[in-house]
Amino acid sequence: MTADLQQSAAGLSGEAWTRRYSSAVMNTFGTPQRVLVRGEGCYVWDADGTRYLDLLGGIAVNVLGHAHPFLTSAVTAQLATLGHVSNFFATAPQVALAERILELLDAPAGSRVFFTNSGAEANEGAFKIARRTGRSGMVAAEGAFHGRTMGALALTHKPAYREPFEPLPGDVVHVPFGDVDALRAAVGPRTAAVVLEPVQGEAGVRPAPAGYLAAAREITSAAGALLVLDEVQTGVGRTGRWFAHQHPHLGADAAGTGPVVVPDVVTLAKGLGGGIPVGAVVGLGERAGSLLGPGQHGTTFGGNPVAAAAALATLHVIERDGLLENARVVGARIRSGVEGLGHPLVAGTRGEGLLVAVQLGAPVAAATANALLQNGFVVNAVGPDALRLAPPLVLTAEQADTFVAALPAALDAAAAAL
Repeated sequence: MTADLQQSAAGLSGEAWTRRYSSAVMNTFGTPQRVLVRGEGCYVWDADGTRYLDLLGGIAVNVLGHAHPFLTSAVTAQLATLGHVSNFFATAPQVALAERILELLDAPAGSRVFFTNSGAEANEGAFKIARRTGRSGMVAAEGAFHGRTMGALALTHKPAYREPFEPLPGDVVHVPFGDVDALRAAVGPRTAAVVLEPVQGEAGVRPAPAGYLAAAREITSAAGALLVLDEVQTGVGRTGRWFAHQHPHLGADAAGTGPVVVPDVVTLAKGLGGGIPVGAVVGLGERAGSLLGPGQHGTTFGGNPVAAAAALATLHVIERDGLLENARVVGARIRSGVEGLGHPLVAGTRGEGLLVAVQLGAPVAAATANALLQNGFVVNAVGPDALRLAPPLVLTAEQADTFVAALPAALDAAAAAL
């Protein structure tokens, strides 16, 4: 924030900023719940000086929290060195990041990375890769969310998102998530790709059943179709592994004993840049890695050296500070703590690592999220009866415990408003 803007912001209330927002910004998200002006670690502050524990992390984006010193230094240094070049040229951060992503995916020979600015753009790239097979059919899952640009929207299932923009591109069929028989019936000789999330985030944090991704791999391989895994929300350590499909109970056979699946395409974004916009579509193996040739896809900002430097810094800190383990431990602590409350409105929890849903026994998710916000906690409702948490991977056990302690009062307030 510039000095002039800081001075301007210091004298304005959240209400004043909201009025300015409403008169200048398109109303695609409704009225903002708060106007945030600062963040540090797992906390953010609004324009009125109130502090909140950020348990949403910009929706699974701020994996290192806010204002992380290593990330800030890496971005500042890169911006002072080389801020942007056209796609006629390569840069060292871009190449190093592609190599690191392939390493973390244990990618087979011939794999390649294309960089984007967001998850929706990454899924658009996956859509184009699928079309390069010469087939047009696409299969996605009911409950899926893959973005809101036109191709990604065709893969997204929610009617409220789709209907205002129909007819959508592509030849997309949606099948029940986790139903192997339905998936097998939908895939045929015209199918270019099956696109799945290992854990459906917007549908309420719903992990794929054991063996489902392995079955999808077998079905697509037999049909000559691609298997695309959308790890935009689940990737980069969110679930306690670098990528969710690397969990044996998600990516292996039904017994969780075989090797995990090797998809043809993986899409990434959200946490990859630690808050700086960057995404990637990864073609795994010679076939998927070479389907897009010169002139067949492009971007101005994808692979920007500053964004790539941010992603490299983010991956470095996750590994250096043991944040995969922290995600597993603290995520399990949240789930056991919430379930241990014995509150009549808590019907259970689900998720992986620090992607957690609290399932409620009544349609009070929005009211509960609002009550938590009033008491200094940021979460969001995913559906009428589920709360989603996707906090920074640096969240401590002590911080998690404050949420668990605050939840009963928020649930009581929501129930009283029914």
